[in-house]
Amino acid sequence: MTSFWVILTGGLSLLAGSGLALGASLGLTGLILLHFVAGGITFVAVDAVWNVLNSFTLSAIPLFIILGEIMLRSEVSKKIYVALSPLFQNIPGGLLHTNIAVCTLFGAVSGSSLSTAAAVGSVAYPEMTERGYDKKMVVGSLAGGGTLGLLIPPSLSLLIYGALTETSIGQLFLAGIIPGVLFAIMFMIYIYFKCMRQPPLAPTDDTVIKFTKIIIDILSIWPFLIVVFAIMGSISFGIATPTEAAGVGVIATIILGKLWGSLTFRKLVEAIFSATLLYASIMFVVIGATILAQAFSLLGIPQSILETVRQTNLGPVAVLITVILVYLILGCFFDGLSLMIMTLPILLPLMIGLGYDPIWLGVIVTIMIEIGQVTPPVGLNLSVLVSVTKEKVSLGETALATMPYWLILLLGIGILTLAPEIALFLPSRLM
Repeated sequence: MTSFWVILTGGLSLLAGSGLALGASLGLTGLILLHFVAGGITFVAVDAVWNVLNSFTLSAIPLFIILGEIMLRSEVSKKIYVALSPLFQNIPGGLLHTNIAVCTLFGAVSGSSLSTAAAVGSVAYPEMTERGYDKKMVVGSLAGGGTLGLLIPPSLSLLIYGALTETSIGQLFLAGIIPGVLFAIMFMIYIYFKCMRQPPLAPTDDTVIKFTKIIIDILSIWPFLIVVFAIMGSISFGIATPTEAAGVGVIATIILGKLWGSLTFRKLVEAIFSATLLYASIMFVVIGATILAQAFSLLGIPQSILETVRQTNLGPVAVLITVILVYLILGCFFDGLSLMIMTLPILLPLMIGLGYDPIWLGVIVTIMIEIGQVTPPVGLNLSVLVSVTKEKVSLGETALATMPYWLILLLGIGILTLAPEIALFLPSRLM
Protein backbone atom coordinates (compact mmCIF):
# COMPACT_ATOMS: atom_id res chain seq x y z
CA MET A 1 0.00 0.00 0.00
CA THR A 2 2.90 2.32 0.80
CA SER A 3 4.42 1.84 -2.64
CA PHE A 4 1.06 2.50 -4.25
CA TRP A 5 0.77 5.72 -2.26
CA VAL A 6 4.29 6.81 -3.26
CA ILE A 7 3.75 6.09 -6.95
CA LEU A 8 0.32 7.71 -7.12
CA THR A 9 1.18 10.88 -5.21
CA GLY A 10 4.53 11.12 -6.95
CA GLY A 11 2.85 10.93 -10.35
CA LEU A 12 0.28 13.52 -9.39
CA SER A 13 3.01 15.79 -8.02
CA LEU A 14 4.89 15.63 -11.30
CA LEU A 15 1.74 16.34 -13.28
CA ALA A 16 1.02 19.31 -11.00
CA GLY A 17 3.86 21.10 -12.77
CA SER A 18 2.40 20.41 -16.22
CA GLY A 19 -0.64 21.63 -18.12
CA LEU A 20 -2.71 19.13 -16.10
CA ALA A 21 -2.12 21.10 -12.93
CA LEU A 22 -5.77 21.50 -12.00
CA GLY A 23 -6.64 17.80 -12.10
CA ALA A 24 -3.39 16.94 -10.34
CA SER A 25 -3.94 19.43 -7.54
CA LEU A 26 -7.51 18.25 -6.96
CA GLY A 27 -6.49 14.59 -6.86
CA LEU A 28 -3.46 15.20 -4.68
CA THR A 29 -5.51 17.21 -2.19
CA GLY A 30 -8.09 14.43 -2.02
CA LEU A 31 -5.44 11.73 -1.47
CA ILE A 32 -3.75 13.74 1.28
CA LEU A 33 -7.08 14.13 3.06
CA LEU A 34 -7.86 10.42 2.71
CA HIS A 35 -4.43 9.33 3.88
CA PHE A 36 -3.73 11.71 6.75
CA VAL A 37 -7.21 12.78 7.91
CA ALA A 38 -9.47 9.85 7.01
CA GLY A 39 -7.19 7.13 8.36
CA GLY A 40 -5.33 6.04 5.24
CA ILE A 41 -8.31 4.77 3.25
CA THR A 42 -6.90 5.88 -0.12
CA PHE A 43 -8.21 2.69 -1.73
CA VAL A 44 -11.74 4.12 -1.79
CA ALA A 45 -10.49 6.80 -4.19
CA VAL A 46 -9.29 4.09 -6.57
CA ASP A 47 -12.70 2.42 -6.45
CA ALA A 48 -14.47 5.75 -7.09
CA VAL A 49 -12.23 6.58 -10.05
CA TRP A 50 -12.69 3.08 -11.49
CA ASN A 51 -16.47 3.44 -11.31
CA VAL A 52 -16.34 6.82 -13.06
CA LEU A 53 -14.05 5.61 -15.84
CA ASN A 54 -16.31 2.58 -16.40
CA SER A 55 -19.45 4.69 -16.73
CA PHE A 56 -21.20 3.85 -20.00
CA THR A 57 -22.84 7.26 -20.08
CA LEU A 58 -19.56 9.17 -19.75
CA SER A 59 -18.15 7.27 -22.72
CA ALA A 60 -20.28 9.60 -24.87
CA ILE A 61 -17.97 12.51 -24.00
CA PRO A 62 -15.08 11.66 -26.36
CA LEU A 63 -17.55 10.89 -29.15
CA PHE A 64 -19.19 14.32 -28.91
CA ILE A 65 -15.75 15.96 -28.77
CA ILE A 66 -14.67 14.10 -31.92
CA LEU A 67 -17.93 15.15 -33.57
CA GLY A 68 -17.24 18.83 -32.88
CA GLU A 69 -13.63 18.58 -34.08
CA ILE A 70 -14.73 16.97 -37.36
CA MET A 71 -17.25 19.78 -37.90
CA LEU A 72 -14.49 22.33 -37.39
CA ARG A 73 -11.89 20.75 -39.66
CA SER A 74 -14.29 19.81 -42.45
CA GLU A 75 -15.34 23.49 -42.66
CA VAL A 76 -18.97 22.57 -42.09
CA SER A 77 -19.12 25.36 -39.51
CA LYS A 78 -17.97 27.81 -42.20
CA LYS A 79 -20.73 26.68 -44.56
CA ILE A 80 -23.34 27.22 -41.85
CA TYR A 81 -21.94 30.68 -41.09
CA VAL A 82 -22.03 31.75 -44.73
CA ALA A 83 -25.57 30.38 -45.17
CA LEU A 84 -27.01 32.26 -42.18
CA SER A 85 -25.18 35.57 -42.74
CA PRO A 86 -27.72 37.06 -45.23
CA LEU A 87 -30.53 36.51 -42.72
CA PHE A 88 -29.08 39.14 -40.35
CA GLN A 89 -27.13 41.31 -42.79
CA ASN A 90 -29.53 44.28 -42.81
CA ILE A 91 -30.40 44.16 -39.09
CA PRO A 92 -28.54 46.45 -36.62
CA GLY A 93 -25.70 44.27 -35.37
CA GLY A 94 -25.44 42.36 -38.65
CA LEU A 95 -23.03 39.44 -38.42
CA LEU A 96 -22.95 39.68 -34.63
CA HIS A 97 -26.39 38.05 -34.72
CA THR A 98 -24.97 35.42 -37.05
CA ASN A 99 -22.37 34.58 -34.39
CA ILE A 100 -25.10 33.84 -31.87
CA ALA A 101 -27.22 31.85 -34.35
CA VAL A 102 -24.31 29.71 -35.54
CA CYS A 103 -23.11 29.12 -31.96
CA THR A 104 -26.63 27.90 -31.15
CA LEU A 105 -26.67 25.48 -34.07
CA PHE A 106 -23.09 24.32 -33.56
CA GLY A 107 -23.79 23.74 -29.89
CA ALA A 108 -26.53 21.33 -30.97
CA VAL A 109 -23.89 18.85 -32.10
CA SER A 110 -20.66 19.68 -30.27
CA GLY A 111 -21.87 19.74 -26.67
CA SER A 112 -18.83 21.79 -25.75
CA SER A 113 -18.52 25.50 -25.02
CA LEU A 114 -14.84 25.54 -26.00
CA SER A 115 -15.41 23.73 -29.30
CA THR A 116 -18.26 26.08 -30.17
CA ALA A 117 -16.28 29.24 -29.41
CA ALA A 118 -13.22 27.97 -31.29
CA ALA A 119 -15.12 26.69 -34.34
CA VAL A 120 -17.28 29.78 -34.87
CA GLY A 121 -14.57 32.21 -33.77
CA SER A 122 -12.02 30.91 -36.26
CA VAL A 123 -14.50 31.62 -39.08
CA ALA A 124 -16.18 34.79 -37.80
CA TYR A 125 -13.36 36.88 -36.36
CA PRO A 126 -11.22 37.32 -39.55
CA GLU A 127 -14.33 37.92 -41.69
CA MET A 128 -15.85 40.51 -39.36
CA THR A 129 -12.68 42.45 -38.62
CA GLU A 130 -12.07 42.81 -42.35
CA ARG A 131 -15.55 44.37 -42.63
CA GLY A 132 -14.78 46.91 -39.92
CA TYR A 133 -16.66 45.42 -36.96
CA ASP A 134 -15.47 46.44 -33.50
CA LYS A 135 -13.04 43.73 -32.35
CA LYS A 136 -14.19 43.81 -28.73
CA MET A 137 -17.83 43.52 -29.77
CA VAL A 138 -16.94 40.55 -31.99
CA VAL A 139 -15.09 38.58 -29.29
CA GLY A 140 -17.79 39.44 -26.74
CA SER A 141 -20.50 37.94 -28.96
CA LEU A 142 -18.37 34.87 -29.63
CA ALA A 143 -17.58 34.32 -25.95
CA GLY A 144 -21.21 34.78 -24.97
CA GLY A 145 -22.53 32.69 -27.84
CA GLY A 146 -19.97 30.00 -27.11
CA THR A 147 -21.51 29.39 -23.70
CA LEU A 148 -24.62 28.10 -25.47
CA GLY A 149 -22.64 25.00 -26.41
CA LEU A 150 -22.93 23.87 -22.77
CA LEU A 151 -26.70 24.32 -22.56
CA ILE A 152 -27.99 23.42 -26.01
CA PRO A 153 -28.21 19.61 -26.09
CA PRO A 154 -26.29 17.38 -26.44
CA SER A 155 -24.50 19.12 -23.56
CA LEU A 156 -21.39 17.64 -21.98
CA SER A 157 -22.25 19.43 -18.75
CA LEU A 158 -25.77 17.98 -18.62
CA LEU A 159 -24.38 14.60 -19.64
CA ILE A 160 -21.91 14.54 -16.75
CA TYR A 161 -24.52 15.92 -14.34
CA GLY A 162 -26.93 13.15 -15.32
CA ALA A 163 -24.27 10.45 -14.97
CA LEU A 164 -23.14 11.65 -11.54
CA THR A 165 -26.64 12.21 -10.15
CA GLU A 166 -28.34 9.27 -11.91
CA THR A 167 -30.82 11.68 -13.50
CA SER A 168 -32.42 11.01 -16.89
CA ILE A 169 -30.07 12.29 -19.62
CA GLY A 170 -32.95 12.54 -22.09
CA GLN A 171 -34.96 14.74 -19.74
CA LEU A 172 -31.95 16.92 -19.03
CA PHE A 173 -31.30 17.42 -22.74
CA LEU A 174 -34.94 18.37 -23.33
CA ALA A 175 -34.81 20.76 -20.38
CA GLY A 176 -31.89 22.62 -21.95
CA ILE A 177 -33.56 23.39 -25.29
CA ILE A 178 -35.96 26.22 -24.39
CA PRO A 179 -33.54 27.99 -21.98
CA GLY A 180 -30.80 27.73 -24.61
CA VAL A 181 -32.98 29.31 -27.30
CA LEU A 182 -34.15 31.93 -24.77
CA PHE A 183 -30.57 32.95 -24.03
CA ALA A 184 -29.79 33.17 -27.75
CA ILE A 185 -32.75 35.54 -28.22
CA MET A 186 -31.73 37.64 -25.20
CA PHE A 187 -28.16 37.91 -26.56
CA MET A 188 -29.52 39.09 -29.92
CA ILE A 189 -31.80 41.66 -28.27
CA TYR A 190 -28.81 43.10 -26.42
CA ILE A 191 -26.75 43.24 -29.63
CA TYR A 192 -29.62 44.92 -31.50
CA PHE A 193 -30.08 47.76 -29.02
CA LYS A 194 -26.34 48.17 -28.43
CA CYS A 195 -25.68 48.62 -32.14
CA MET A 196 -28.72 50.86 -32.54
CA ARG A 197 -27.19 53.23 -29.99
CA GLN A 198 -23.63 52.87 -31.34
CA PRO A 199 -23.79 52.17 -35.10
CA PRO A 200 -19.98 52.24 -35.63
CA LEU A 201 -19.71 48.98 -33.65
CA ALA A 202 -21.30 47.06 -36.53
CA PRO A 203 -21.06 48.61 -40.02
CA THR A 204 -24.34 48.54 -41.91
CA ASP A 205 -24.63 46.73 -45.20
CA ASP A 206 -27.11 48.42 -47.54
CA THR A 207 -27.00 45.59 -50.06
CA VAL A 208 -30.55 44.50 -50.86
CA ILE A 209 -30.94 40.79 -50.33
CA LYS A 210 -33.89 39.03 -51.87
CA PHE A 211 -36.10 37.07 -49.55
CA THR A 212 -35.83 34.05 -51.83
CA LYS A 213 -32.02 34.03 -51.47
CA ILE A 214 -32.33 34.06 -47.68
CA ILE A 215 -34.70 31.10 -47.78
CA ILE A 216 -32.51 29.19 -50.23
CA ASP A 217 -29.40 29.80 -48.07
CA ILE A 218 -31.18 28.61 -44.93
CA LEU A 219 -32.52 25.52 -46.67
CA SER A 220 -29.03 24.74 -47.94
CA ILE A 221 -27.94 23.65 -44.44
CA TRP A 222 -30.46 20.78 -44.36
CA PRO A 223 -27.70 18.12 -44.29
CA PHE A 224 -26.46 19.55 -40.99
CA LEU A 225 -29.98 19.63 -39.53
CA ILE A 226 -30.39 15.93 -40.31
CA VAL A 227 -27.40 15.20 -38.05
CA VAL A 228 -28.90 17.39 -35.29
CA PHE A 229 -32.28 15.69 -35.47
CA ALA A 230 -30.68 12.25 -35.67
CA ILE A 231 -28.80 12.83 -32.42
CA MET A 232 -31.47 14.65 -30.45
CA GLY A 233 -34.42 12.74 -31.85
CA SER A 234 -32.96 9.34 -31.04
CA ILE A 235 -32.24 10.44 -27.44
CA SER A 236 -35.50 12.31 -26.83
CA PHE A 237 -37.71 9.50 -28.09
CA GLY A 238 -35.81 6.75 -26.33
CA ILE A 239 -34.52 5.13 -29.51
CA ALA A 240 -30.90 5.35 -28.41
CA THR A 241 -28.88 6.13 -25.30
CA PRO A 242 -26.71 9.30 -25.36
CA THR A 243 -23.64 7.15 -25.98
CA GLU A 244 -25.27 5.29 -28.88
CA ALA A 245 -26.57 8.57 -30.32
CA ALA A 246 -23.08 10.06 -30.08
CA GLY A 247 -21.67 7.10 -32.02
CA VAL A 248 -24.31 7.50 -34.71
CA GLY A 249 -23.59 11.25 -34.74
CA VAL A 250 -19.87 10.70 -35.34
CA ILE A 251 -20.56 8.39 -38.29
CA ALA A 252 -23.13 10.83 -39.71
CA THR A 253 -20.70 13.74 -39.26
CA ILE A 254 -17.91 11.90 -41.07
CA ILE A 255 -20.28 11.28 -43.99
CA LEU A 256 -21.49 14.90 -43.83
CA GLY A 257 -17.94 16.25 -43.70
CA LYS A 258 -16.95 14.15 -46.70
CA LEU A 259 -19.97 14.81 -48.92
CA TRP A 260 -20.88 18.36 -47.84
CA GLY A 261 -17.61 19.63 -46.37
CA SER A 262 -13.92 19.24 -47.13
CA LEU A 263 -13.08 16.33 -44.83
CA THR A 264 -10.02 14.30 -45.80
CA PHE A 265 -8.37 11.36 -44.10
CA ARG A 266 -5.62 13.63 -42.79
CA LYS A 267 -8.16 16.08 -41.33
CA LEU A 268 -10.01 13.18 -39.73
CA VAL A 269 -6.82 11.97 -38.06
CA GLU A 270 -6.10 15.52 -36.87
CA ALA A 271 -9.62 15.80 -35.46
CA ILE A 272 -9.29 12.51 -33.56
CA PHE A 273 -5.86 13.51 -32.23
CA SER A 274 -7.09 16.92 -31.04
CA ALA A 275 -10.19 15.35 -29.49
CA THR A 276 -8.02 12.79 -27.68
CA LEU A 277 -5.91 15.54 -26.10
CA LEU A 278 -9.00 17.50 -25.04
CA TYR A 279 -10.69 14.38 -23.65
CA ALA A 280 -7.56 13.43 -21.71
CA SER A 281 -7.41 16.85 -20.08
CA ILE A 282 -11.14 16.72 -19.24
CA MET A 283 -10.97 13.22 -17.75
CA PHE A 284 -7.90 14.07 -15.70
CA VAL A 285 -9.89 16.85 -14.08
CA VAL A 286 -12.77 14.40 -13.60
CA ILE A 287 -10.44 11.90 -11.89
CA GLY A 288 -8.92 14.55 -9.62
CA ALA A 289 -12.28 16.04 -8.71
CA THR A 290 -13.73 12.55 -8.07
CA ILE A 291 -10.94 11.79 -5.59
CA LEU A 292 -11.52 15.09 -3.80
CA ALA A 293 -15.30 14.62 -3.76
CA GLN A 294 -14.82 11.14 -2.28
CA ALA A 295 -12.61 12.58 0.46
CA PHE A 296 -15.16 15.30 1.24
CA SER A 297 -17.93 12.71 1.42
CA LEU A 298 -16.07 10.33 3.75
CA LEU A 299 -15.08 13.18 6.05
CA GLY A 300 -18.73 14.13 6.37
CA ILE A 301 -18.31 17.61 4.89
CA PRO A 302 -21.55 17.49 2.82
CA GLN A 303 -23.48 16.37 5.88
CA SER A 304 -21.95 19.13 7.99
CA ILE A 305 -22.89 21.76 5.43
CA LEU A 306 -26.41 20.40 5.20
CA GLU A 307 -26.77 20.52 8.97
CA THR A 308 -25.39 24.06 9.08
CA VAL A 309 -27.89 25.20 6.46
CA ARG A 310 -30.73 23.55 8.36
CA GLN A 311 -29.73 25.31 11.56
CA THR A 312 -29.69 28.71 9.86
CA ASN A 313 -33.33 28.20 8.86
CA LEU A 314 -32.74 29.83 5.47
CA GLY A 315 -35.59 29.53 3.01
CA PRO A 316 -35.23 27.83 -0.42
CA VAL A 317 -34.70 31.14 -2.25
CA ALA A 318 -32.05 32.34 0.22
CA VAL A 319 -30.19 29.04 -0.12
CA LEU A 320 -30.35 29.28 -3.92
CA ILE A 321 -28.94 32.81 -3.83
CA THR A 322 -26.16 31.60 -1.54
CA VAL A 323 -25.36 28.72 -3.90
CA ILE A 324 -25.23 31.11 -6.86
CA LEU A 325 -22.85 33.44 -5.02
CA VAL A 326 -20.59 30.52 -4.09
CA TYR A 327 -20.51 29.34 -7.73
CA LEU A 328 -19.74 32.86 -8.94
CA ILE A 329 -16.78 33.11 -6.56
CA LEU A 330 -15.45 29.61 -7.21
CA GLY A 331 -15.94 30.11 -10.97
CA CYS A 332 -13.10 32.63 -10.85
CA PHE A 333 -10.65 29.90 -9.84
CA PHE A 334 -12.00 26.54 -11.07
CA ASP A 335 -13.15 25.33 -14.45
CA GLY A 336 -16.81 24.36 -14.67
CA LEU A 337 -16.31 20.61 -14.83
CA SER A 338 -14.22 20.30 -11.68
CA LEU A 339 -16.50 22.76 -9.90
CA MET A 340 -19.55 20.67 -10.71
CA ILE A 341 -17.97 17.39 -9.62
CA MET A 342 -16.71 18.91 -6.35
CA THR A 343 -19.99 20.57 -5.42
CA LEU A 344 -22.66 18.10 -6.56
CA PRO A 345 -22.25 15.72 -3.59
CA ILE A 346 -23.10 18.68 -1.35
CA LEU A 347 -25.45 20.60 -3.61
CA LEU A 348 -27.78 17.85 -4.82
CA PRO A 349 -29.11 16.53 -1.48
CA LEU A 350 -29.34 20.08 -0.15
CA MET A 351 -31.42 21.44 -3.03
CA ILE A 352 -33.62 18.36 -3.42
CA GLY A 353 -34.28 18.49 0.32
CA LEU A 354 -35.52 22.06 -0.17
CA GLY A 355 -37.95 20.93 -2.87
CA TYR A 356 -36.04 21.83 -6.04
CA ASP A 357 -36.46 19.57 -9.09
CA PRO A 358 -33.21 17.73 -10.05
CA ILE A 359 -33.85 18.29 -13.78
CA TRP A 360 -34.30 22.03 -13.22
CA LEU A 361 -31.24 22.05 -10.97
CA GLY A 362 -29.14 20.48 -13.77
CA VAL A 363 -30.03 23.40 -16.05
CA ILE A 364 -29.24 25.96 -13.31
CA VAL A 365 -25.87 24.33 -12.54
CA THR A 366 -25.04 24.33 -16.25
CA ILE A 367 -25.85 28.05 -16.54
CA MET A 368 -23.61 28.79 -13.56
CA ILE A 369 -20.85 26.80 -15.23
CA GLU A 370 -21.46 28.84 -18.40
CA ILE A 371 -20.91 31.98 -16.35
CA GLY A 372 -17.65 30.50 -15.09
CA GLN A 373 -16.57 29.92 -18.71
CA VAL A 374 -16.55 33.69 -19.27
CA THR A 375 -15.26 34.72 -15.83
CA PRO A 376 -11.54 35.60 -15.55
CA PRO A 377 -8.92 34.50 -14.79
CA VAL A 378 -9.82 30.84 -15.46
CA GLY A 379 -12.66 31.50 -17.96
CA LEU A 380 -11.64 29.10 -20.73
CA ASN A 381 -13.82 30.69 -23.44
CA LEU A 382 -11.93 33.95 -22.94
CA SER A 383 -8.54 32.27 -23.37
CA VAL A 384 -9.69 30.45 -26.51
CA LEU A 385 -10.85 33.68 -28.15
CA VAL A 386 -7.69 35.56 -27.18
CA SER A 387 -5.79 32.89 -29.11
CA VAL A 388 -8.29 33.11 -32.03
CA THR A 389 -7.57 36.86 -32.30
CA LYS A 390 -3.83 36.10 -32.12
CA GLU A 391 -3.74 38.24 -28.94
CA LYS A 392 -4.88 41.37 -30.78
CA VAL A 393 -7.58 41.56 -28.12
CA SER A 394 -6.25 41.06 -24.57
CA LEU A 395 -7.78 38.82 -21.92
CA GLY A 396 -8.93 41.85 -19.94
CA GLU A 397 -10.58 43.45 -22.98
CA THR A 398 -12.29 40.17 -23.85
CA ALA A 399 -13.57 39.83 -20.27
CA LEU A 400 -15.01 43.36 -20.28
CA ALA A 401 -16.65 42.82 -23.68
CA THR A 402 -18.23 39.62 -22.36
CA MET A 403 -19.64 41.22 -19.20
CA PRO A 404 -23.11 42.00 -20.72
CA TYR A 405 -23.53 38.34 -21.67
CA TRP A 406 -22.40 37.38 -18.16
CA LEU A 407 -25.18 39.56 -16.73
CA ILE A 408 -27.75 38.12 -19.17
CA LEU A 409 -26.88 34.59 -18.03
CA LEU A 410 -27.32 35.69 -14.42
CA LEU A 411 -30.66 37.28 -15.32
CA GLY A 412 -31.65 33.99 -16.95
CA ILE A 413 -31.17 32.16 -13.64
CA GLY A 414 -33.62 34.60 -12.07
CA ILE A 415 -36.16 34.02 -14.86
CA LEU A 416 -35.89 30.23 -14.54
CA THR A 417 -36.25 30.49 -10.77
CA LEU A 418 -39.46 32.48 -11.10
CA ALA A 419 -40.71 30.28 -13.97
CA PRO A 420 -39.17 26.79 -13.65
CA GLU A 421 -41.71 25.45 -16.16
CA ILE A 422 -39.60 27.06 -18.92
CA ALA A 423 -37.05 24.31 -18.38
CA LEU A 424 -39.46 21.58 -17.31
CA PHE A 425 -42.08 22.00 -20.06
CA LEU A 426 -40.50 19.71 -22.69
CA PRO A 427 -39.38 16.95 -20.27
CA SER A 428 -42.88 16.80 -18.77
CA ARG A 429 -44.54 16.60 -22.19
CA LEU A 430 -42.20 14.35 -24.16
CA MET A 431 -40.83 11.92 -21.55
